[in-house]
Amino acid sequence: MITISSRLQRIKPSPSSMAGQRARELREQGKDVVGLTSGEPDFDTPENIREAAYQAMEDGKTKYTDVGGTPALREAIADKFRKENSLEYSKEQVIVCTGAKQVIFNAFMSTINPGDEVIVPVPYWVSYPDIALLAEGRPVFVQSTVENRFKMRPQDLEEAITDKTRWVVLNYPNNPSGAVYSREELAALAAVLLRHPHVMVLTDDIYEHIIYDNKKYATIAEVEPGLKDRTLTVNGVSKSYAMTGWRLGYAAGPRELIRSMVKLQSQSTSNASSISQAAALEALTGPQHLVGERLKIYAGRRDYVTSRINKIPGLHCHVPEGAFYVFPLCQGLFGARTRAGQTIENGDDFVRHLLDSEMLVALQGAAYGMPAHFRISFATSMERLAEGCDRLERACLGLEK
Repeated sequence: MITISSRLQRIKPSPSSMAGQRARELREQGKDVVGLTSGEPDFDTPENIREAAYQAMEDGKTKYTDVGGTPALREAIADKFRKENSLEYSKEQVIVCTGAKQVIFNAFMSTINPGDEVIVPVPYWVSYPDIALLAEGRPVFVQSTVENRFKMRPQDLEEAITDKTRWVVLNYPNNPSGAVYSREELAALAAVLLRHPHVMVLTDDIYEHIIYDNKKYATIAEVEPGLKDRTLTVNGVSKSYAMTGWRLGYAAGPRELIRSMVKLQSQSTSNASSISQAAALEALTGPQHLVGERLKIYAGRRDYVTSRINKIPGLHCHVPEGAFYVFPLCQGLFGARTRAGQTIENGDDFVRHLLDSEMLVALQGAAYGMPAHFRISFATSMERLAEGCDRLERACLGLEK
């Protein structure tokens, strides 16, 4: 008999991964499915990056590397932080991992003891709470609202901090809401954290370059240098450079923390793929024009989708400031009945209705801590977005109030 550890039983499969898998399964069955769940750019990895990977293979760079990443890539990452974020790190303060998710896993597993608390603002990316649970920690959720634009308020952060708080997680542009903190808002959060020196900060900046309306990005250790020695700044190449499948994330932070994370990685995956590292080096040091060009395309998609959704009775869609998701409120449709006689009582019911009635796959807001919402990704073609919005509209208009 196989016994599954209690550690693993604390967590659930990633809802976003499972939704994408469900969409693929339905397509394989011949169903006419429109899936708007994907958390990855629909663009190809830029040609210069692919060429760098090919050249690395031609040059025989297919061996093990240092566990924490090649010196060249870690130097390039440190240079990126210096130039773009005004943060000074040596290469010994940088780690390269198999995706940003592994960075977070390494950080929590290296620092959390049983019962330690991790403050997670709501809405949150689906994996933060489960990684904390796997590390035997306890996620502490801090609620936000549409009215405060899905951002954690300083007074709410203050109330959530206890003697057991180990980490506070920041993610902006936020998945799923697209919320972005201004420098002033970050400074207000930093003022709270300065009063609690036992709390470390994990800032997930993976959508840093996908920010709209000419807003300027700022990361918290840049805004408040007094937090730098207890902040882990997480990033990667997946979103900005359309490199999700290359599995390459990185972070910079205190030397002792990075050393511990490398130690853990040495007994798990060891180094990230040598070829992916060569590709990431080119991504960070090569031409950057495609990042801006693709941002303009995302902005057009954002405006189209939010406009379409806000014209549908019963839905309200906040305009995201960054990332490539919308997170509409569907509470206005609660109590409505489907043609099959089922009552829409929450976001889960609504998302099931979309699938059952229109073969439209979205993600339920409960996965992100806000069950009256649902998430749609606009990282896909305008043609697919138009079809998805048509199906969404039909599904809503088909409900009986």
